[in-house]
Amino acid sequence: MFTTQVNNDLLKEFKKLAIDLERPINDILEEAMRDYLRKHDTTKQAKKK
Repeated sequence: MFTTQVNNDLLKEFKKLAIDLERPINDILEEAMRDYLRKHDTTKQAKKK
């Protein structure tokens, strides 16, 4: 668990997406983080999924 500050408009868009996809926002954020790491090929963890 960690705490961070996020641009309000960006957070609103993520929340809307979570509602539209009927998924927890945490799942979407973790997926986005894995995709970003995979894009930059930085960790084995990102390559798992």
